Amino acid sequence: MGLFSTGKHAYWIQHTHFFHADVYECSSCGREFDNRYKKCPNCGAEMDRGDLDWVDEFAMFDAFFED
Repeated sequence: MGLFSTGKHAYWIQHTHFFHADVYECSSCGREFDNRYKKCPNCGAEMDRGDLDWVDEFAMFDAFFED
């Protein structure tokens, strides 16, 4: 399914983790991958929406400890 153009457009959401490598989540289908691709291997959405969104694992800790 992911090999052909679906007409969908999306972007990668980068999840940065403290103890393991970053992962990239498709904003269209939510699947996570170790690399960024031009198209999502799962849903086929074209990744042409500019910069990555970035999610920091430490944001939760900052909120918890009020830093």
